[in-house]
Amino acid sequence: MPSLTQRALARVPDRLRPFLVHHRRLVKFLMVGGTCFVLTVVVNLELKFTVLQHKPVVALTVATVIGTVVSYVLNRCWAFRAGGRQREVLLFSLVSVVAIAVNDVPLAVSRYVLDLREPFVSPFAQEVADFVSGMVVGTFVAMLFRFWAMQRWVFTRLADRPGAGPALVRTVTPEPGYAAPEMPRDVP
Repeated sequence: MPSLTQRALARVPDRLRPFLVHHRRLVKFLMVGGTCFVLTVVVNLELKFTVLQHKPVVALTVATVIGTVVSYVLNRCWAFRAGGRQREVLLFSLVSVVAIAVNDVPLAVSRYVLDLREPFVSPFAQEVADFVSGMVVGTFVAMLFRFWAMQRWVFTRLADRPGAGPALVRTVTPEPGYAAPEMPRDVP
């Protein structure tokens, strides 16, 4: 029986499928990131409008730490499929600390350098500036850093595994005169 990913890929247009298969690690990383982004937004807003009302950078930091822990588990078990190693956990933690700082910088600049906060701007403008600087710009820059650093330093054993290359299997019976694109068997 084909995996969930294979069934989903079978529904993707033929022209797009090879690209997604070739860049499946990036696609999985982005899916994990999107899930953790939503989690981070929800936690950040909950903290920012309740217990950390006057500390937006702290609220974002706490939310990002929670999202990072979930991201580690999902990336390790699914996107990068790496085995558990103490070195991996340490490197992931170091990369994540740097990424959290990278994520916080745009919000801190928006609030405390550009003074996009009350009483200098309206409460609505402050919230929009906080969201754009912290959740959009900060998360995007931190995501680029994380993907690069995770591949470079953290989840490096993936390429060393035997059989890590794509194993191809035909998933669609081609019509006469048409060769169906092949998909890897090991895509979960």
